[in-house]
Amino acid sequence: MSQILDSIPSDKPERLLCCYVNATGKIQIARITNIPNWYFERVVFPGQKLLFEALQEAQLEIHTGMMASSILSDTIPCERLALEEEEEASSPFHSLMNSGPDTSNARQAVAIASGN
Repeated sequence: MSQILDSIPSDKPERLLCCYVNATGKIQIARITNIPNWYFERVVFPGQKLLFEALQEAQLEIHTGMMASSILSDTIPCERLALEEEEEASSPFHSLMNSGPDTSNARQAVAIASGN
């Protein structure tokens, strides 16, 4: 299945590298809806870490999956999920995400691929 990755609007230079962990036993949907012209939605399995790039004002909505429905269970400001510079530098994804002139798609691809 192919997935189209939407990059963060280019008129917003201030970006955060964020990490969310699904510490529940249920599948969750992580979604950012408060940034105009940007769509972000990912499935996060139990125990999975989701690394993603977001704007400082972004709000991560967590929808918990139930049988044939989901419930908005939390809204977290992305600045609370931002990795510190030391954590970011020691991340195994640091070199991948900071290589090349346009790394926004690489950063989102890492968020999809990281299941550690």
